[in-house]
Amino acid sequence: MTTVAFTINGKPASVDADADTPLLWIVREHLKLTGTKFGCGAGLCGACTVHLDGKAVRSCQTQLSAVANKKVTTIEGLSPDSSHPLQKAWIANQVPQCGYCQSGQIMQAAELLAQNPKPSRDQIVQHMDGNICRCGTYAQIIEAIQSVA
Repeated sequence: MTTVAFTINGKPASVDADADTPLLWIVREHLKLTGTKFGCGAGLCGACTVHLDGKAVRSCQTQLSAVANKKVTTIEGLSPDSSHPLQKAWIANQVPQCGYCQSGQIMQAAELLAQNPKPSRDQIVQHMDGNICRCGTYAQIIEAIQSVA
């Protein structure tokens, strides 16, 4: 067991756990922020995507030790009242069906728009590649991102 201090959604946090515990379980089980989802556990689907110092990472593959003294942002920290432009666009474009992957999709898209506020369709597709939607709402996801851009 080790104690790791970091910032999550703008607030200081300190967690006692094994250093190799996936950040996903720290977020969900220790901190009770359940917007970040467990999808595949292998970093392949993107459902668990969070930001680590502004970069989108798969929290199921990021060890607790890697977040020491860093800033973690989850879907809850993107906008506590769902007023982020991407969250509004997701609703306006009727993106969610089952909704399971959506927090990871939004976090991946938020990283893109932070880096490139006016991405082309091809840039959106390339950046979102690897975030899997079981319901297949890829066209609506692209439309939502384009509407914010």
